Amino acid sequence: MSMRAELHRAGGLLRSTDLMQRGYSAHAIASACAAGAVMRPARGWIALPDADRELVLAAQRGMVVTCVTLARRRDLWVRRSGGLHLATRSPKQHAPRGPHRVHWGGAVVRREPFAIIDSIENALNYVATCQPPDEALAIWESALHSGLVSRPALARLPFRGAARRLLERCSPHSGSGVETYVLQRLRRLRLHDVPQAIVRGRPVDFLIERCVILEVDGATHTGRQRDRDNLNDAIEALDGYFCIRVSYRQVFEDWPEVQRLVMMAVAQAQLAGGPGGRA
Repeated sequence: MSMRAELHRAGGLLRSTDLMQRGYSAHAIASACAAGAVMRPARGWIALPDADRELVLAAQRGMVVTCVTLARRRDLWVRRSGGLHLATRSPKQHAPRGPHRVHWGGAVVRREPFAIIDSIENALNYVATCQPPDEALAIWESALHSGLVSRPALARLPFRGAARRLLERCSPHSGSGVETYVLQRLRRLRLHDVPQAIVRGRPVDFLIERCVILEVDGATHTGRQRDRDNLNDAIEALDGYFCIRVSYRQVFEDWPEVQRLVMMAVAQAQLAGGPGGRA
């Protein structure tokens, strides 16, 4: 296997000692660097010229990719990553300034000496104090739902403070980050809610107080899908349900208005007697 193929298989970069252990001499590595086939992004590291920039920066800083950046890389729900998040290897490590956020807290899972990608458990630990509580909970539940971690395994780790509180609250049954986010707000209002409830044979995002349907649409909610949903909304309204359809943006940027609509709908639906109860 060529050196470039070896690097590509490893994600774009490797320690030079790892390459030598795989049979490449120091001379071969130096020749490849001189020819521009590979590069030295940091002392002791060899990378492809088009290697992942986040990993290259982590190697250059002597840190690890973690927190919401790692969550995003593992395809977990993340509302906004806010740039690259890195963690130091020790509390005393010098962290040069740059376009990244640095986390200093200790790891709950020991890292390999030259790791540049953190474990999901360590990333969740940083998420707990880095992100707003509801968004942090959504990321934790996304990790549970995806199967990357399990609640019993997390319970055996030395989480403290905000992370321990999240562990006590989180559930693997939430289908998405938006679902987690909305549920937390509905439950603060002490409303009975059922996520992914079945109404007239089809799932709805939320059934509130058994009479109000709340649907949250993503950016791609257009065309025939929107036509079908509008038709279902109309049929459900004729059956006595109050239907509220809002956008992803409204949920995260204008929740007070969404909440007002929900409370008004609940009040009116209960006055009307709910599904089947209208005059």
